[in-house]
Amino acid sequence: MDDFPALPDLTYTQLRDEIRSGDLLLCSGNGPFSGLIRHATGSVWSHVAFVLRLDVIDRIMILESVENIGVRTIPLSNYVSDYNGSGKGYPGRMMIARHKDLREENIYRLSSFATSLLGYPYNREEIIRIAMRIGLGTVGMQPQSPDPEPRREFICSEYVYLCLQSVGVHVEYDPLGFIAPADFARSEKIKPVGYINPPVEQKKLRAVQSRSVKNAIMA
Repeated sequence: MDDFPALPDLTYTQLRDEIRSGDLLLCSGNGPFSGLIRHATGSVWSHVAFVLRLDVIDRIMILESVENIGVRTIPLSNYVSDYNGSGKGYPGRMMIARHKDLREENIYRLSSFATSLLGYPYNREEIIRIAMRIGLGTVGMQPQSPDPEPRREFICSEYVYLCLQSVGVHVEYDPLGFIAPADFARSEKIKPVGYINPPVEQKKLRAVQSRSVKNAIMA
């Protein structure tokens, strides 16, 4: 899935009940670091995180590592309508996907490992070092091998990779020597569930549908 697969665009409300703990959130962002990752991997995908349902408080949480913040958790609804407190949805396309090897009995251990890394820093100097790793990998220099030990620097895909590894679920590393969002999208064991439309796209979709109905009545 180096490009966007053919899937229905759904509202968050339509897709919410189908989302499971351990599902992946794949994003195609527009920022500078997102552009670097897309260019280096030849894929539309620039970010990956995973889902933890907390039904006892009626929340679906995203666990992720983001530049300048580090490993954090936020509600998926924030991605949809108030990303980083902007009052707007995530500036890019979002897709829910699922790894077929992840079992329900592994969710507790996966979640425990993932939350133990909350707060690990991801500062500007670490972003530069990670960018250098990616840049060197693209020209075939100093390939990185998968590192099973938690570090204090992560790009999003390294964080998700280590969390899945903690329960024996494997995703192939890129031959260049680093794990990237594209590697999750390319895995034969990871299948798309559906896109999540941001609210502005939902409004456009409703407007188109409304015009279609009106035209049909007038015809």
